[in-house]
Amino acid sequence: MPKCPGCAKEVYFAEKYTAMGKDWHRGCFKCTECKSSIAQGAESVHLGKPYCKTCYAKVHGPKGVHSSGASQSYVHK
Repeated sequence: MPKCPGCAKEVYFAEKYTAMGKDWHRGCFKCTECKSSIAQGAESVHLGKPYCKTCYAKVHGPKGVHSSGASQSYVHK
């Protein structure tokens, strides 16, 4: 029986949620940063850990992207 990477408990067939090539419990497949649920196929992965697209951009994207202190050089009017 496979073990869930999120909680290390057994994953039974009826509750299996496959993402990132592993079997998870649906409730365990969450963003590493904000802990929100991630839809299957909508995750970004860094060092084997799932992230939602927003947190991935904030934590691992170019500096200044999605940060509250970034100034905008172009303002669309």
